[in-house]
Amino acid sequence: MSTRARAKPQRDRHQEIVEAAAQVITDRGLAETRIQDIADRCGVSPGLILYYFGSKDRLLVEALTYANDQSYLRMSRELRKMPAASERMDRLIQLSVPGLLPEYSLLDEWALWLEIWVRALRDPEMAKERENLDRRWVQSISEVIRYGRQTGEFPSDAGDADDIAMEFGAMVDGLAIQVLLNDTVMTPARMHDICLDVARRLIGYDGTR
Repeated sequence: MSTRARAKPQRDRHQEIVEAAAQVITDRGLAETRIQDIADRCGVSPGLILYYFGSKDRLLVEALTYANDQSYLRMSRELRKMPAASERMDRLIQLSVPGLLPEYSLLDEWALWLEIWVRALRDPEMAKERENLDRRWVQSISEVIRYGRQTGEFPSDAGDADDIAMEFGAMVDGLAIQVLLNDTVMTPARMHDICLDVARRLIGYDGTR
């Protein structure tokens, strides 16, 4: 048997680089992230990174998308475990507020969302991906609303579920930016209360505080 170490499969190495890039972007910000920083984080050469991704831009798009995918999957798994629609909506709101839950690095996740928005202004590829991610976010809200209507917890005459989800999602995005920027008025607790109140009015459910 050969004693030489086996090289990592290409898929494992590719994923390792993407994860390292997401971590570096979180730590340094998108503008300050260099290929060398990512290479140092995962212990490879800058040349190997370019071999896998072709360009820094391609890697950054994949890293930002990966980070958002992980957040979405975690939220989806949590919500599916809850039998009551009101519980799902309460939890969705909690997971949407930066800095509210100490057990989750939501500040990092929202910071990456800001990076996605900024890059989408000038990068057509990221703009298209941003639109896909945003549609998925709105869909996750509308799915909870529809589930609540199916179970009879939410009134079915409160309006179109997709329209409500889009309005609610846009409000969450706007408030989250204020929280991330350390606005002295918009604290995580206040954002949480506002989201609950607006959800009650739009959706017609009796949430918990």
